[in-house]
Amino acid sequence: MEKLDPYAALLGRLLLSVMFIVAGISKVMGGGEGTIQYMEAVGVPGFLFWPAALFEVIAGLMILAGYQTRIVAYLLAGFCLVTAFVFHAEEQVMMMKNITIAGGFLILARFGAGEFSMDGRAESGDAD
Repeated sequence: MEKLDPYAALLGRLLLSVMFIVAGISKVMGGGEGTIQYMEAVGVPGFLFWPAALFEVIAGLMILAGYQTRIVAYLLAGFCLVTAFVFHAEEQVMMMKNITIAGGFLILARFGAGEFSMDGRAESGDAD
């Protein structure tokens, strides 16, 4: 089973990252009007829309590539927990989804990106 570990880590990063990449791009392309209104309705300043949307895209791409994975995974775990409690406190399924994803990111932060990643190449000395 250990032979599958590098592939599992790559697939795990892909599955964790795709939601953030797609959601972030969708928010950026949509201009954020509805999301900004939703944010303001729960007491979050609307000006945070753009940094949050760009963070989703950039952090998602970094997880996918396996670049600075541990740091980004911690940040995304925090992002998931904050959004769970701020935006989804009344939506149990969405709240639990975000908490579960945060758990996945904490595991990724602990164990790293794996062999098939930019971090893995740097650790093995193949960065050239």
